[in-house]
Amino acid sequence: MGSKQNRHKQKLMAFTGAAAFLAVAVNFAVTVYTSHKRSRKRKDLPGLNFPMNLSAPDILRLADKIIAKSKQVHDAVASVPLDKVSFANVVLPLIELEAEQFPLIQSCVFSKWMSTSEEVKKASAEAEKKIDAHVSLCSKHEDVYRVVKSLASKVDRMSIEAKRFTQFLVIEFERNGLNLTLTKREELQRLRTQIDDLSMQYIRNLNDDTTFLTLSQSELTGLPPEFLKDLEKTENGKVKIILRNHHVTPVLELCKVGSTRKTVASAYGRRCKVNLFVLEKLTQLRHKFARLLGYANFADYATDVRMASSSPKVFELLENISASLTDLASRELSLLKELKKSEEGDLPFGIEDLPYYLKKIKDQQCDLNFGVIRQYFPAELVLSGIFKICQDLFGLGFEEVSGAELWHPDVKLFSVSDLSSKELLGFFFLDMYCREGKFAHTCVVALQNGSLINGMRQIPVALLTSQIDKEMGGRPGLLRFSEVVSLFHKFGHVIHHICNRASVPKFSGLRLDPDFVEIPALLFENWCYESPCLKLISGFHQDITQPIKDEYCKALKEWRYSFSALKMKQEIFYCLFDQMIHSNENIDITGLFKHLYAKVMLGLPMLEGTNPASSFPQIAVGCEATCYSRIWSEVFAADIFAQKFHTDIFNHQAGLQFRDKVLAPGGAVDPRDLLSDFLGREPSVQAFLSYRTAKS
Repeated sequence: MGSKQNRHKQKLMAFTGAAAFLAVAVNFAVTVYTSHKRSRKRKDLPGLNFPMNLSAPDILRLADKIIAKSKQVHDAVASVPLDKVSFANVVLPLIELEAEQFPLIQSCVFSKWMSTSEEVKKASAEAEKKIDAHVSLCSKHEDVYRVVKSLASKVDRMSIEAKRFTQFLVIEFERNGLNLTLTKREELQRLRTQIDDLSMQYIRNLNDDTTFLTLSQSELTGLPPEFLKDLEKTENGKVKIILRNHHVTPVLELCKVGSTRKTVASAYGRRCKVNLFVLEKLTQLRHKFARLLGYANFADYATDVRMASSSPKVFELLENISASLTDLASRELSLLKELKKSEEGDLPFGIEDLPYYLKKIKDQQCDLNFGVIRQYFPAELVLSGIFKICQDLFGLGFEEVSGAELWHPDVKLFSVSDLSSKELLGFFFLDMYCREGKFAHTCVVALQNGSLINGMRQIPVALLTSQIDKEMGGRPGLLRFSEVVSLFHKFGHVIHHICNRASVPKFSGLRLDPDFVEIPALLFENWCYESPCLKLISGFHQDITQPIKDEYCKALKEWRYSFSALKMKQEIFYCLFDQMIHSNENIDITGLFKHLYAKVMLGLPMLEGTNPASSFPQIAVGCEATCYSRIWSEVFAADIFAQKFHTDIFNHQAGLQFRDKVLAPGGAVDPRDLLSDFLGREPSVQAFLSYRTAKS
């Protein structure tokens, strides 16, 4: 099992026919959303078992009932004699328990993020803590492990999905050390506690860091006035630049003063030096933890249960991509150096210059005004366009449910059905607009997982929550283009969840292999850059019958991968660094960082005295030894799009095949087999590289 933070993250994700376009498409996009508003009351909604708007006492009582029922089932399974184990008395009760309790658990936890009542939020947090503690105990229930392990030797008598579920249970128990001696198990728990404590110490050190620089207005030339006016002023007329991303990133991307960029980048890279010692201790403890469980190192432990399956395969992928991008990245760097020379003279080019000149050259080449582009993306119009695309691609129908019991007037509930058979597939809640007290991040949360038990199907239910401005200056909410891409990405997760048809709830929803779960969402992002799709989802806010202009469509597509080789190599560097420190013991972290950066980044040196490894939170909590996963998923998403949709983005047949062969099985089938079956061959990295080197 991972850290407390990992378990929390997984729970939230817990927690991607041809269409008409131009004027006809826009008119349809406007009407498709409104025409599906049918009056269907909450009591008439079959299969929606997720209770909402619970009071604080209700939440605490429900948590107690969840724990009591879980204890009862686990104790019953544990009491089964080893010579009497069967699917019916071991696996089926655990499957039924998860199907019944998952939406109830989510109902308890959900209120912590969405309720406006402090009393309810407090009760939700308390319930979550109690449930987490109980789940942790269940994962260490030795008697249940012994019974399940006994049944695992008889899996030939079960269905394929039941076999897979049983094997997963055994793996989870054994990754908790239940196959070890008591002494080793106790040592494993001590290590886990130390790892959790150090991980949190690393994050606390970053959060507690209040370092700032004071700079004059002239030293910040190039920063927009609206950014400068919000900065705290000092007595001598200077402003404070806090060494956090929300201040540092604008300075590095927009400040015209090279010495300021270097000063800020150097100070940012020297933060939290103590975290180097924390990280060194963390990696040592993680290697000990992995060796106790029989792995050579922590990276092998982390990748063993994922698509990648081993650390060497991760290295192979990352090094292949990095080497393939070297020539293009070298040409990009040469152009950036020339641009700096023309603007600042013969000053040497440093890593602090990358963000500024990458942005500058992309802006010059693509000539995009994102403020103007935003005026073509009213939020409701984009949403209706997404519905239309999903209808054409995946054969899905969306119907807004009116009169439903919801937690805020802005929230909408939609049913999703198969267009052909009219079968109800699931529901999703959409909480799109920002408001005070609401969960601050955009994400998709599985509220109810699908299942098929004893001939009874439970349908999936999801929540998509985001922080979009509802109105701006009296105008309807307009989306930044980055928000359009994010909405498509998150909707890919919604479709993935709703279209899942796995029988076992563990293989449903978004609780899938992390190397696989992002692929549908990343795939769906591609539609944001295709002209017919952009026409479909856009309309000028003052006249929505006027879609986005052709030149903007072309520029957005060019902008997507423009000067992306250097940036991708920088991402690969961090992923390689993560793999290396979790694959080798007693490594010189500072020395490795400097050597590896110069090697991957074409000789660019680190800034003197900086220690970026001390402010790299992903390797402390959440992504340790798995930072590669995003690139891994992008590779597969690019391959799918290139083979199946590149020449016809509204390929209905391919969309239905993707729904049936990739989305529907969920975790019930090995994801490598799913993708190979859909593609008709082994996945390839070539499409991913081709998109990024098209202009080379």
